[in-house]
Amino acid sequence: MRFAAPLIPARLVRRYKRFLADVKLDSGETITVHCANPGAMTGLLTPGGRVWLSRSPNAKRKLPHSWELAEVDFGAGPEIVGINTGWPNALVAEALAAQAIPELAGYGSVRREVRYGRNSRVDFLLEGVGRPPCYLEIKNVHLMRAPGLAEFPDSVTARGAKHLAELAEIAATGRRAVMLYLIQIASARRFTLAADIDPAYAAAFGMARAAGVEALAYRCVLTAEGIDLADRVPVEI
Repeated sequence: MRFAAPLIPARLVRRYKRFLADVKLDSGETITVHCANPGAMTGLLTPGGRVWLSRSPNAKRKLPHSWELAEVDFGAGPEIVGINTGWPNALVAEALAAQAIPELAGYGSVRREVRYGRNSRVDFLLEGVGRPPCYLEIKNVHLMRAPGLAEFPDSVTARGAKHLAELAEIAATGRRAVMLYLIQIASARRFTLAADIDPAYAAAFGMARAAGVEALAYRCVLTAEGIDLADRVPVEI
């Protein structure tokens, strides 16, 4: 996935009200930007840290800039982390179209936002002749508290636990159910659950796995030009 235009470098001043951040441009001007990330963003909010912004061509937007990337040192030197939770589904859509995820390849039809469960919409529904439909949910991952080990979630997510329960119900009927954790950190080599942050989510994950829900984790490679899906990393629970 390529960014539509070159990203704009800046320095983080503060993030507040979940979806807002103040940043200082290299010109010295401080502006307010949209932060498309409702999570705690643990480890990503160091004042003065380098960030990168996109600018919308829509002149009617109240906040024309969006925060896309942050530079973070997890212990092995600075690297770029994707903070925009809006990109993972687009990245997976590209990968599915290119048959770039072997575990999810070979389906003839891919539909997005299909109703299922209790008033929910599954991120992707994959269908193919002669095989059960596959219900695929995507979760964005940007938490790393130990070098190489990505974790989810970074805050309590009742909605995430609900998705796991609904996928478990799908799996119980013989259909395929997959939870894909997309890690926007290139140095990730393993994935696990942050059970200390959200024990209820960890419990829901255990019940989902017991019901037959599959868990995949893929890392991304990120630059100021774009984000690319890289390779699968092991899920260690």
